[in-house]
Amino acid sequence: MSYEAIALMMFASMMVMLITGQRVFGAIGAVAVAAAVLMWGGGGFELAFSSAMKLMRWYPLLTLPLFIYMGYMMSESGIADDLYEMFHIWSGGLRGGLAVGTILLMVAISAMNGLSVAGMAIGATIAMPELLRRGYDKIMVTGVIQAGSSLGILVPPSVVLVLYGMIARAPVGQLWLAGAIPGLMMASMFIAYIVIRCRLQPSLGPVLPAAERAQITWGDKLRSLRAGVWPLLIFFSMTGLFVMGYTSLVESSAVGAVAATLAALFKGRLSFRVLEATARKTLGISCMFMWIILAALCFGAVFDGLGAVRALESLFTEKLGLGPWEILILMQLTYLILGTFLDDTAMLVIVAPLFVPLVKALGFDLVWYGVLYTITCQVAYMTPPFGYNLFLMRAMAPPEIGITDIYRSVIPFVGVMVLALVLVMAFPQIALWLPGLVYGN
Repeated sequence: MSYEAIALMMFASMMVMLITGQRVFGAIGAVAVAAAVLMWGGGGFELAFSSAMKLMRWYPLLTLPLFIYMGYMMSESGIADDLYEMFHIWSGGLRGGLAVGTILLMVAISAMNGLSVAGMAIGATIAMPELLRRGYDKIMVTGVIQAGSSLGILVPPSVVLVLYGMIARAPVGQLWLAGAIPGLMMASMFIAYIVIRCRLQPSLGPVLPAAERAQITWGDKLRSLRAGVWPLLIFFSMTGLFVMGYTSLVESSAVGAVAATLAALFKGRLSFRVLEATARKTLGISCMFMWIILAALCFGAVFDGLGAVRALESLFTEKLGLGPWEILILMQLTYLILGTFLDDTAMLVIVAPLFVPLVKALGFDLVWYGVLYTITCQVAYMTPPFGYNLFLMRAMAPPEIGITDIYRSVIPFVGVMVLALVLVMAFPQIALWLPGLVYGN
């Protein structure tokens, strides 16, 4: 049997196991180890063992539990609730203002957590009831929350970019900086769409009643700004010190975790319940990521041993005669299709062993491609019929919001994301300017 046929059988077996509902790390790891043993005998077990040792020696992996802890500490201690109240007070007089405030809240949560699931949970529990109570259109509301939560995997410190850096051997610090401007650009595009749409159709996002706005004094507005002080200090202590070179990547994550804990303590909200909930959620998410990375490394080692990457490169460039940009677009379309039934981590660990070496061989920048991958994941998250965010929203939304409403709500925001993806592909400096400025070309 040819190596290409073996690689195809491995990929097909893994997809069958995923479709039958097996856990992602189990499906990937089992197929990798079984293929290694069948091809190389007892020595094939060494691939899994060496992959585990490689994972344990990867120092930046320490950032994962620390960033996850920081985000959950901010959420469980109620600091995110205070932040939304501040946006509510300042933006209530604008048509669609609370929706704009929700996007800003999502950006802030993204800058503190790095996970889209956390943003979705906070948006559905804090922002959605308030927006619906204020008379916002339910389709607009669900679209805003899904679009805003997707920013969590792009705005630093993105956990997904940390995982990509591990698999692609790309510097995580540069990946974070590369995602910052595209993430803020996409958030600005969301806000522009909301403001324009609500100006054209005022019923979608009504302003706060005049009587309620009259009760909010300038003193109330200024006092509400205190809610933004702690998130700003946490973000600066974490990212600012790292960018200025005072802390390393791992040190900055530790600083952020300590700062979030101190913020909860100074606000009088650091209880045993908060610590227990934060620790449990951090442990669960961190272990899940570690098992998935371990399985991905083993799978990638077997693929590399087969020469599947070189075979794929030969297929595209020699047999099909495709150019680099055509191949790149095909890879992005593959991610879009996979994203209809897999989350971002699963997509990365399944396809990255094939695509990342191919991207490097085609002469593209791996940091820039990391941003393209992440934006494509955001689009795939919200693409019907099986987008990951669509089902998360269905599970968290009130009964009056049906699956049809959720599907309709994402259409304009997906269009905005595709436009952002095209802009970053056409103008790579949108992603690469900031890393080049900080680290040098």
